[in-house]
Amino acid sequence: MSELLEQLNEPQREAAACTEGPVMIIAGAGSGKTRTLTYRIAHLIEKGVDPFSILALTFTNKAAGEMKERIVKLVGPEAKNIWMGTFHSVFARLLRGDGSKLGYTSSFTIYDSDDSKNAIKTIVKGLNLDPKVYKPSYVASRISMAKSNLLSPQDYQENIEIQQTDQDAKRPAIGQIYQAYDQRLHNSNAMDFDDLLFNMNILLRDFPDVLLKYQQRFKYIMVDEYQDTNFAQYLIVKKLAARHQNICVVGDDAQSIYAFRGANIQNIFNFRRDYPQMKLFKLEQNYRSTKCIVQAANSIIGHNHDQIQKELWSDNADGGKLRLMRCADERDEGSRVADSIQHTRLGDDADYRDFAILYRQNSLSRAVEDALRRMNIPYRIYQGISFYGRKEVKDALSYMRLAVNPHDDESLVRVINFPARGIGQTTMDKVRVAAADNDVSVWTVLENIADFGLGLSSGTVQKITEFVYLIKRFASQVPTVDAFTLAKQIVYSSGIMKALREDDEPESAERMENIEELLGGVQEFCEGVDNLEELTDDQQKPLRTLDEFLQQVLLYTSEDKDKDKDADKVSLMTIHAAKGLEFPYVYVVGMEEQVFPSFMAATRADLEEERRLFYVAVTRAEKQVTLTYAQTRFNNGQRTSGEMSRFVEEIDERYIEMPRQRDFPEVGTLPRAFFNAGRQQPSSMQPRQTAAPQGPTAANTPAEINSIMPGMKVSHAKFGMGKVLTVEGNGDSRKANVFFETAGNKQLLLKFAKLTIVST
Repeated sequence: MSELLEQLNEPQREAAACTEGPVMIIAGAGSGKTRTLTYRIAHLIEKGVDPFSILALTFTNKAAGEMKERIVKLVGPEAKNIWMGTFHSVFARLLRGDGSKLGYTSSFTIYDSDDSKNAIKTIVKGLNLDPKVYKPSYVASRISMAKSNLLSPQDYQENIEIQQTDQDAKRPAIGQIYQAYDQRLHNSNAMDFDDLLFNMNILLRDFPDVLLKYQQRFKYIMVDEYQDTNFAQYLIVKKLAARHQNICVVGDDAQSIYAFRGANIQNIFNFRRDYPQMKLFKLEQNYRSTKCIVQAANSIIGHNHDQIQKELWSDNADGGKLRLMRCADERDEGSRVADSIQHTRLGDDADYRDFAILYRQNSLSRAVEDALRRMNIPYRIYQGISFYGRKEVKDALSYMRLAVNPHDDESLVRVINFPARGIGQTTMDKVRVAAADNDVSVWTVLENIADFGLGLSSGTVQKITEFVYLIKRFASQVPTVDAFTLAKQIVYSSGIMKALREDDEPESAERMENIEELLGGVQEFCEGVDNLEELTDDQQKPLRTLDEFLQQVLLYTSEDKDKDKDADKVSLMTIHAAKGLEFPYVYVVGMEEQVFPSFMAATRADLEEERRLFYVAVTRAEKQVTLTYAQTRFNNGQRTSGEMSRFVEEIDERYIEMPRQRDFPEVGTLPRAFFNAGRQQPSSMQPRQTAAPQGPTAANTPAEINSIMPGMKVSHAKFGMGKVLTVEGNGDSRKANVFFETAGNKQLLLKFAKLTIVST
């Protein structure tokens, strides 16, 4: 056995040592998944495998970077030659080499979500569609769904079921928008994030020589967080691994929480079907949490039917039970959490950074933030606007993107009149119409402005000509000037820094600092020597160009650049954002029915995903978990009563400390002033509504399962008004087929659907 692998525990060691053939590693929360994967790759290199033949796919650039650093420390600098990164970053790199087969140049731009939505907004306007009906976020999600399932615009428009869904949603033109959006991207020499997967699939499907090249190159393939892969990712990996079948997937079905992004948990369940000869390893020792937290987590996830069986265990201290706080309302909830943090921090000599407050939905953070501010507790919202999402940073990056790819319409439109240079909206509307009519990019029109006869004044034509010259001057230097020198020239020559300096808004100084921070990032990039052997004294550092920098930075996730990560502050975030993180003390607020689980969980599959989300929340904690729920909460403009989440009730009573009745009186047994003594009453506070009368005819009261009959008109919290077509089954298995006005046919398990009878 390799000395390297002796540093792992026995299950980790067995998994890392098994390098040939299909392997699946089920890694429970806190079980050393990253460590195992790191040592497995290092072991391959130690055995003599060429690092260039190893492909390791992750879900964040940060995870890939940290893993590669660890491998380099274990086996030396040759490990820098591993093909490691996110699906998107690795496939973007491959597409820059072979994208010409699909009609792209190697300098194609990558659109982020804002770029995509802006493009969709322009298309909706150009097609004279109602922007309130065809909201960019909704349309973008439909297009993303299509691409994730490898449906082209033509496939989308020919799919009867999809077209019926759009018709039912009163948005029949989405296929037309998708077609125009796809054409716009091609004209702009651009791809969005979904295209990186979609086009990689097309490349491997339509060009056998390319598929064979990469099958021969990647002899060993590893995929982290396999439970989070979508159909497109699954298909790419399967094709690449088909030749050698040395594929290792690592994941945990119990932490599959991204179905809303297209993740398909069946990928991990079906791995044995795809590779019958596969070997299975389970990492079940949790190194993160106390025994009590681990056992509580087991009792939570044990209620799911669809899972790969495993039993987490820990050698850590027993630890205290999970705590439950019953609160009068959201204000009381925030205050109790803030009080608890201060008490624990002082009692345990902890730092603020040791605490995390998690919630199912962003709106729950408001009352908590108010309480933290009242008590002068520093906090940060994790994964708010990322550094690269700030306006001034995006402006600077847009100029840089134009230098690399002038046909990038979204970047061009964003900055052609920033700083102001007298090229107004009316002019740009004419230019865009000309571009659309001639099926060319906006840049092509600007570059040949005199040929299009747009009736512009000579002054406007002169300003456009000067802008075109400016971008061409930047573009001419991309191949020969290092990224930092050119980036610095761009932010000053474009006038961005001058405009910020002359702006008298209070935020201008911070915006200038952000531009300087961006330049600092470019300089860091230029000083790095990734994917190369260490340079000897007589070697010259290679030129790092602006196009290389943009390839890297445009694929960053928000956690990849977090200037605030080491600050001594309490972290607030959604549970989805917390995946992969850990904190000594975790608070999960809003543990109420219709909040967590969400009111949108209408089927058993939905409910099981919600339970996995709760499992993820609990397993973020090292020492202590505190759960809170409010008996009333201001929601959708009114104060409503809350009921403790079923997930709390599912925790084995041995592992949770329930509140005593005398410590937490029910709302109504004491005046509200009891809970808010010494605090200013918010103006939005309203008296609690009285309970609704019992029975199926009461407004917003779910009907009994057996009272739902065919022909009834019903209401659903997510799908709205509908008519019951058929009902089948008995008891908890009773199901109804309901046609909803906006969502079409849905088959619902009545136990979870919570239908309200409107009329019989």
